[in-house]
Amino acid sequence: MHTCNERLAAILPEESSVTDTASPVFEHEKLITRRTFIGSSARGLGRYALASLLVPGYISGKPLPLLQTEDKGPHFPPKAKHIIYMFQSGGPSHVDLFDYKPSMRQVHGSELPASVMGTQRLTGMTASQSQYPVVSPFWGMKQCGQHGTWISDVLPHTQTIADDICIVKSMHTEAINHDPAITYINTGSQQIGHASLGAWLSYGLGSENDNLPAYVVLLSQGTGKNPGQPIYSRLWGSGYLPSSHQGVQLRPGVNPVLYLKDPPGISRSQRRELLDDLATLNQRYADDVGDTETLARIEAYEMAYRMQTSVPDLTDLSDEPESTFDLYGEEARKPGSYAANCLLARRLIERGVRFVQLFHRGWDQHIALQSQLPAQCKDVDQASAALVKDLKQRGLLDETLVVWGGEFGRTIYSQGTLGDPSSGRDHHGRCFSTWVAGGGIQPGMEYGKTDDFSYNIVENPVHIRDLNATLLHCLGIDHDRLIYTFRGLDQKPTGVEEAHVVNDILA
Repeated sequence: MHTCNERLAAILPEESSVTDTASPVFEHEKLITRRTFIGSSARGLGRYALASLLVPGYISGKPLPLLQTEDKGPHFPPKAKHIIYMFQSGGPSHVDLFDYKPSMRQVHGSELPASVMGTQRLTGMTASQSQYPVVSPFWGMKQCGQHGTWISDVLPHTQTIADDICIVKSMHTEAINHDPAITYINTGSQQIGHASLGAWLSYGLGSENDNLPAYVVLLSQGTGKNPGQPIYSRLWGSGYLPSSHQGVQLRPGVNPVLYLKDPPGISRSQRRELLDDLATLNQRYADDVGDTETLARIEAYEMAYRMQTSVPDLTDLSDEPESTFDLYGEEARKPGSYAANCLLARRLIERGVRFVQLFHRGWDQHIALQSQLPAQCKDVDQASAALVKDLKQRGLLDETLVVWGGEFGRTIYSQGTLGDPSSGRDHHGRCFSTWVAGGGIQPGMEYGKTDDFSYNIVENPVHIRDLNATLLHCLGIDHDRLIYTFRGLDQKPTGVEEAHVVNDILA
């Protein structure tokens, strides 16, 4: 059995003396009883056992990262390399934009049949209504392209790319309120704390450009409903994945990333020396405790250093010809606008960024739909179509998936009094529309079918998890094989529930 002094020598720093009677540790060890000493020694075995479980390799002195993945992608040859996700936050009205039903005009003003509504859970905004009158689309629609795809007249530019896009009309989700619905479609779960789709792609595939993040986020505010629903940074968070895979938000204006510039008086070489010294300290700590977040911090500092030169070049649009602004519209000259973000998305893809996500707020038309929806469509229509055309003419559409859609759709019935200018449509997750274009997707088609009230799916349902599984498939990832073990559970990008690739829309 070790003596008291031998035990102290093992735990005190080398420069400390075990005979230093002023030491509180020495004083404590001197006064403990034999029974306390033996009891604490026994508990030490439990501490070692727990440490070996929490930090694999602890006993051997070579701790490994706490969490490890299995089988990163690509799992098979990809059709696409990048994704641009134009997320329309608030829930665009599929009834008014894409899901054309001629019979709606005939039932306008009538009560939505109880057999159609069923037992669907309604939001608190319309659950207490005494009537649910059907409201047919306020604007005309026309058949566009070679396949005669129905698209609303409030999206005239989108009408011109009908042959390039696939409109999925049978999207559905269980969530009926914004926050859980947006969290669900971005992370595969309605609960917060899970990794976003962009973070999964960064983790599974990495980036093609060492000087820019693999996952970049751009925000804009629409004129439809202003302010729109709030957007939280956790929507592009990494969850349980290493922090280096979370999305990086680029802000409009002269400082796209805060604190990216060196303070006055600090030279580039001085910054490099500081980061080298800091990395040495962080690496030493990571080696000691096996903390993956420390390694992520090192990567973040290095990425910020490289972005000091790459970001100014990215956001400087002076090298764009006038034809670019003719295509995207004059709004593309305004930093922070949706059009400017669409143009930046193309420039990011050209530089090898894996996942670019645009969050555009303002689609939550509970009131004044007749005035708000056209304004919101005007915000995004030209630039969304321009992005597809621009990628196509540059030969990038075949390797880039472009997605346009929100977290759910809107109801066919009126929220508020029928015909009142202040009336709108409530949330509707049972069916809604999303369009996809680019690498691996069949162009010029419509998929899925709803009933005559655009209220229920009657053919080829596509859950939001299925859409994400399909996007991953196009990038060569099997969503069931990209796994990250966290707290004893195998986490997947599509969540714990079953998801299916929608093979019918694949090229």
